[in-house]
Amino acid sequence: MSGLLVVTAVPAEAEAIRAGLTDATVTVTPVGVGPAIAGAATARLLALAEAAGRPYRAVVSAGVAGGFTGRVEVGDAVLGTASVAADLGAESPDGFIPIDELGMPPTLLGVGSALPADPGLLATLRAALPAAPTGPVLTVSTVTGTTTSTDELRRRHPEAVAEAMEGYGVAVAAAQAGLPFAELRTISNPIGPRDRDAWRLREALTALTAAAPALR
Repeated sequence: MSGLLVVTAVPAEAEAIRAGLTDATVTVTPVGVGPAIAGAATARLLALAEAAGRPYRAVVSAGVAGGFTGRVEVGDAVLGTASVAADLGAESPDGFIPIDELGMPPTLLGVGSALPADPGLLATLRAALPAAPTGPVLTVSTVTGTTTSTDELRRRHPEAVAEAMEGYGVAVAAAQAGLPFAELRTISNPIGPRDRDAWRLREALTALTAAAPALR
């Protein structure tokens, strides 16, 4: 049996995590940006490992993210209590309708648009990162970039701490394989009006390296 599979979106995130790891049983793999490619690539990695007789024990989606001001700070490591498909649903004159309320379950597993982190895996990560804020991490296909959309997300997800683009897809792949899942993010920018000059990617990647030992 293999150890932990850590999935990132881009190589820079994977390199930052590897820089802080000493555990050879942890596999860190960049798979691409967005929930569709992340879910498909993770499912393939899990299937190949199982076919080779070396199945993984658990899956973590990791990388940088935007954070909700007032809940987290730039440079924080955060742990997702759930990965939420925040823009999966329908628009209506009365506002956004989540997929759960449309009578269309988003996966054949019958799970909804929010997949909780595995309690045991989350507890292990929290013990290693006791200062890390916790809460739902939103998965979006379009990065939030206006005050209006930020306020709408806050209203719909009052406990959310961050948004990224892969967690829900990776979580679905892990659930299909029957494996524990968790999400670890470090904050590079506040969610709100798009301002690339305000992003602190270097600080977030450094924080990812510092958090990597929790993945042992």
